Amino acid sequence: MDLLALTLAGQVPANQQGENAQLRWRWLGEGLLEITPQQGYQRAVVLSAGIHGNETAPIELLNQLVVDLLAGSRRLAVRLLVILGNPAAMRAGKRYLHSDMNRMFGGRHRDFPASGETARALQLEQRVVEFFELESAARAHYDLHTAIRESCLPRFGILPFQQRPYDPSQLALLDAAELDALVIHRAPGGTFSHFSSEQATAASCTLELGKARPFGDNDLQQFSAINRALQSLVSGEALPARSGAAMRIFQVEKSLIKRSEDFRLHLADDTANFTVLPQGTLVCEQAGEQYRVQHAQQWILFPNPQVAVGLRAGMLLSEVPRDCLF
Repeated sequence: MDLLALTLAGQVPANQQGENAQLRWRWLGEGLLEITPQQGYQRAVVLSAGIHGNETAPIELLNQLVVDLLAGSRRLAVRLLVILGNPAAMRAGKRYLHSDMNRMFGGRHRDFPASGETARALQLEQRVVEFFELESAARAHYDLHTAIRESCLPRFGILPFQQRPYDPSQLALLDAAELDALVIHRAPGGTFSHFSSEQATAASCTLELGKARPFGDNDLQQFSAINRALQSLVSGEALPARSGAAMRIFQVEKSLIKRSEDFRLHLADDTANFTVLPQGTLVCEQAGEQYRVQHAQQWILFPNPQVAVGLRAGMLLSEVPRDCLF
């Protein structure tokens, strides 16, 4: 089965379930595939991509992983749910068609005008809850993205806010994936990874891997480290050793919420993620409010003044020691 080709074509597979000597699979709906080893397993893993439809490289990586598993050329050691998140936006080559799905999870889709994306967010919530329901194995979810803009630290992960400690095995995988940085959220949010962490107690992480490009224009070698790490996870293999510099750890100090249409972000349109801003820099202002950098330096992440009123237009980060994760 070529899950990506089926999804882009909007087709239902002729056979909606099957098996081979190693595994059995079930098609659960558009862009949704569950794969279970014939033998026992100790982990249940959700791998998702395409929540933003124009972020194509992770979609291509997941599709190749599925092809390899179903062909028997890669061992499956986990129960696996593969999700291609926003098929309609994928077909249109757009980030989203109506509203940003990665602000809708945890029931927040009810706060948006009804659309295909609000319905899809609800469907994905239900599928993830069903997948993990009564599951006694260790749970994990990696939601793969690429960024809109360039980044001074191109490969990074975002850990959702949670009150329990982060999973050491997850941090080992992120190290092996050669991530440049890891960002810790300090408040709940509407992301897919926050939903699976909060609702299913999964070890969850959003992964940002380079820049969004059209299907067929990706150099997948740029993602080889994360690909090897995910392959190791799925196949129960030892993680590859990290070869790069140590992963830097940041935490969110301030979310810049666009509260009115007079919101102004005082940064150049091409400001890269993880650009350093010195103390006193005027970052943004709107009626009755302005924000200047409070510390000797802070880093900007996801600056985007074009978001709808009420949504986040950027985040200010501070670098912290690794033991903040524990």
